[in-house]
Amino acid sequence: MNRFVVVSAAVFLLISLAYLPLLNQLYWSTLTSLIPPVRVVADLVVTNGTIFTSDKSLPFADSMAIRNGRILKVGSFTTLKDFVGDGTVEVNLEEKVVVPGLIDSHVHLISGGLQMAQVGLRGVSQKEEFCKMVKDAVQNAKEGSWILGGGWNNDFWGGELPSASWIDEISPHNPVWLIRMDGHMALANSLTLKIAGVTSFTEDPVGGTIMRLPSGEPTGLLIDAAMELVTSFVKEVSVDERREALVRASKYALTRGVTTVVDVGRYYPGTTDELSWIDFEDVYLWADSTKKMMIRTCLFFPITTWSRLSDLKLQKGHVLSEWLYLGGVKAFIDGSLGSNSALFYEEYIDTPNNHGLEVMDPEILSNLTMAADKSGLQVAIHAIGDKANDMILDMYESVAAANGERDRRFRIEHAQHLATGSSARFGRHHIVASVQPDHLLDDADTAPKKLGFDRAEKESYLFHSLLNGNALVAFGSDWPVADINPLHSIRTAVKRVPPKWDHAWIPSECISFTDALTAHTISAAQAAFLDDHLGSLSPGKLADFVILSTNSWDEFSKDGSASVLATYVGGKQVHP
Repeated sequence: MNRFVVVSAAVFLLISLAYLPLLNQLYWSTLTSLIPPVRVVADLVVTNGTIFTSDKSLPFADSMAIRNGRILKVGSFTTLKDFVGDGTVEVNLEEKVVVPGLIDSHVHLISGGLQMAQVGLRGVSQKEEFCKMVKDAVQNAKEGSWILGGGWNNDFWGGELPSASWIDEISPHNPVWLIRMDGHMALANSLTLKIAGVTSFTEDPVGGTIMRLPSGEPTGLLIDAAMELVTSFVKEVSVDERREALVRASKYALTRGVTTVVDVGRYYPGTTDELSWIDFEDVYLWADSTKKMMIRTCLFFPITTWSRLSDLKLQKGHVLSEWLYLGGVKAFIDGSLGSNSALFYEEYIDTPNNHGLEVMDPEILSNLTMAADKSGLQVAIHAIGDKANDMILDMYESVAAANGERDRRFRIEHAQHLATGSSARFGRHHIVASVQPDHLLDDADTAPKKLGFDRAEKESYLFHSLLNGNALVAFGSDWPVADINPLHSIRTAVKRVPPKWDHAWIPSECISFTDALTAHTISAAQAAFLDDHLGSLSPGKLADFVILSTNSWDEFSKDGSASVLATYVGGKQVHP
């Protein structure tokens, strides 16, 4: 009898266990049927627009629902009207075009903000105007204080390079330091040269040039690494000034529809390794902790500090907050075309025997890249000349082969002049081309003078060739070198018509409007490992978007003519 009871109990237990999942499912389905489903209510719903999503699964929509700063759903209003409830703000777009928050893939954000408050020489087209602006700055400054500024381009007044003699008489008691628009050449007055100890006996540093008179006396112009002879003496701007610069720059970016930038470090007044980390700790972390951040920022640091960044990313991860992202490391291999320091296979026509500069020892750069990549960091390297680009392409291929296959997204910043066949290597080896279309507007007149017509036409700003080779192309401005203005940049890439021209420069390299807009949205996000968070108006992503002035997609995509009506970050209107 007892044995029968035991066996029966065991059988009952086995049957119960076998049916337990079914019983559990029945229990929960019964329970949930008695509890009404929780209704998700959007904070914001925008309707009646033409929304370009930059998401291939649904390129266009007319409405979008947002909650807690992220996108709930994109589609027609009938498919998301259930998200409208008490407290939902509804915005009728009145058929206006909406695009994802625009991403600038290459800026010097704090430097740009600083330059906004300094001597701004952008667009100056006469020597007399140049000197007057310096004179006005001196008259408004205390004796002995530094006069800082930049943005000048000697090509705008015929090509003559400025010299200390232009400004010595008007600045006898104030050191002056004025950076050329490309950031690779600067003008110092004689007082600045004296403070820095730069004389006719000073040797050119490796990777730099001191411009000289026939007598050997410095003219006041310093190129690339030679600029460091002065930058260590330039009075460092205060923490408060740099914090104000970040706020000033961010507000300006929002007026242009820019909601995210990739900050590649200092442009002015110096670019030492430690200064980039000081900006990170004293400015960006301060802004984040005090809720002063306005735009999302992905930070790149000097490649020589790769181990420090690697340790920080292991500790904190890629995403520091909804505003700050740790990107990778950046380096330089050459200078710029405008300063005749970009590295080419053939010599410059206007400076015979000059092929440009290697601003960093290639072997050292290769070793640093190998180490940074092995630690899992993304690497971005500035290369402008055709030889410089080939050197970095070769190096990237070698490093990738040595360190093994992974999703590394190596970047070349600028990629302005590419030898025959080099554009195809970007796509073949999954190398990002981080380019700045508006630079071609300045170079269209000067490149043929420096390189010759045939070289300039064959290898300059090959956007279409890069895309044809399946390269990931990301657009940026290089602000403050060029203005931060993605809508203008898009028009430039599509039309390639320089000022005072009536035709395109190298028309075969014009690209489609959609490709250009994509390069400022989802492709720019992918180029910085941000595509899980940004770059398209897709469910789950951050709700950053821009309302434009046009209500015709056809007209907008035809000539790109539109302005920013409103900028939203995280579903909140932040401009105007």
